[in-house]
Amino acid sequence: MARNVRAPPRCTLVTVTLQSCPQRCRFPAFLVPQPTLDRMITTRAVAEATEPTSAPPTAAVPERSALPRLAAVDIGTNSVRLVVAEIQPDGTYRVLDEDREMTRLGRGLAETGKLATETMEHSLQTLGRMKAIAEGFGVQDLRAIATSAVREASNGPEFCAQAWRRLRVRVEVVSPEEEARLVFKSVARHYRLDDRLTAIVDIGGGSAEVILAAGGVIEQLHSLPLGAVRLTERYVRSDPLKNRDWKELRRAIDQEIDHAIGAPPFAAEVMIGSGGTFTNLAAMAQAERDGRITPVRDYTLSRAELVRLLDRLRESPLAARREMAGLDPTRADIIVAGVAVVARLTRRLGTLRVLVNERGIRDGVLLSMIEDLPGVVAPAAPATTRLEAARRFARQCRSNERHCEHVAEVCGWLFDALRDAFALPPPGRDILQAAALLHDVGYLINHEKHHKHAYHLIMHGDLHGFSAREIELIANVARYHRRAFPKRRHRNFARLDRGERRLVRRLSGILRVADGLDRTHAQVVTGVRCRTGEGRVRVRVTATRDPAIELDDAQRKADLFERAFRSELTLAWSRPGHAAERPAPAGRKGGAA
Repeated sequence: MARNVRAPPRCTLVTVTLQSCPQRCRFPAFLVPQPTLDRMITTRAVAEATEPTSAPPTAAVPERSALPRLAAVDIGTNSVRLVVAEIQPDGTYRVLDEDREMTRLGRGLAETGKLATETMEHSLQTLGRMKAIAEGFGVQDLRAIATSAVREASNGPEFCAQAWRRLRVRVEVVSPEEEARLVFKSVARHYRLDDRLTAIVDIGGGSAEVILAAGGVIEQLHSLPLGAVRLTERYVRSDPLKNRDWKELRRAIDQEIDHAIGAPPFAAEVMIGSGGTFTNLAAMAQAERDGRITPVRDYTLSRAELVRLLDRLRESPLAARREMAGLDPTRADIIVAGVAVVARLTRRLGTLRVLVNERGIRDGVLLSMIEDLPGVVAPAAPATTRLEAARRFARQCRSNERHCEHVAEVCGWLFDALRDAFALPPPGRDILQAAALLHDVGYLINHEKHHKHAYHLIMHGDLHGFSAREIELIANVARYHRRAFPKRRHRNFARLDRGERRLVRRLSGILRVADGLDRTHAQVVTGVRCRTGEGRVRVRVTATRDPAIELDDAQRKADLFERAFRSELTLAWSRPGHAAERPAPAGRKGGAA
């Protein structure tokens, strides 16, 4: 006789749900013998009975560890996230706990310009709970950052004040540039970037950070008002999304990308994306491929998969989206706008592959905190001079070190020889030499526009010791070491004041001549002397051999020098120890290098 299959006596069918997973992953049901289950329940009951019930969570005795522990909180437009980590001696870290609460802090912000009272309260309560969790792990420092919602809201300062007054948590409102740098810090730590052209994108609720990097060096950095919550509130008016609403959303995204990025400097080989939009995309693609939902870190999607998922999402009503495998139901209402941003960015940047970075901005915050810990990680020794910082950056960009060093040296000789006659400001020497060391960093991207790429790379480079204004001057001098003269219609040049523009013209003129004096990259020029007067600058160089090519190239590039100094430039040479001058060959001025 056939019998129904039953569970063995005194066993219980148990299903486990992983609460920390954004997709609330469930493990397959399994049978647990009743005695084992009784022991588990008893152990939990004893633990709960011995926990203090009257004291707040912060009164718990913190866990002790020989290794430092840190916590980072990201207060975003859509959610508040926590990570608690134990820092290892080599500067890596082990995650002890993570938490997330969707508070929708930025809900209604676009309409009112303010954070709503109820979402502020929800976010503050969440922040207090996360502080208690972190203190339970005995963290020595907690850093809480707030991004676009608090940054843009008129009552953002009040939110920060309440966080301090009620919770004793200092909330740091980060700028769009700092937000993007934290994202880049995370990606640069965990992925090899030095051999490829990369787009790094973080999509939050209020903004999207886009970093274009060549060989691990930032070329462009943008913060766009393309957050998933912001776009949903403004453009997603139908369910499912009607064609006219979809076209309006797509047009709005394209306009913001056009305004910020314009024509991208290169086609990105890969997009590395962080934020809930990307992790949910990966989980959905994985479920669609093989029906499994496993950790999505470093998951790769093709652009074809991305477009197919976008079409499926925008054609499905909200109720159906909430049931889609891999998609967090709490994100179903904003996912269409977020994925649309990814799709339009891949299209503009020519990217065919998207790599999912599960870590995000909190990881960047932790890494920046680790850098400040004494004795944990051995960072590179600090630059002994400002120019050493420029040399390091040039090496990072794989510039021709011997050529750039020699051009910088020649620039120094020329600056010293001209300083008194033309009242050149002493700080200009370091600016000129730094620009010379970095004038070819744009080769990291391509030759044709390497002077323009140099400007962007320098503006985002780590030039410790130079002020922001000095870095802008260095970037401009490098920008004009070839091709077009500085013009007021150039935005980078127009930002400078009158005195700075005059200095850039003069230093760029010197740099062009010095670059010409190493045209063969053989470093044959060993010294420079100048005589000035009567509307002329006479330059005599000493060289180890006939520098005819160098002199000819320097003469060709003398046009900006002559205009900036209002003096005719003549060049001659002699061997070391010989006084006889040999004039430079007559050459056509102007032209490209």
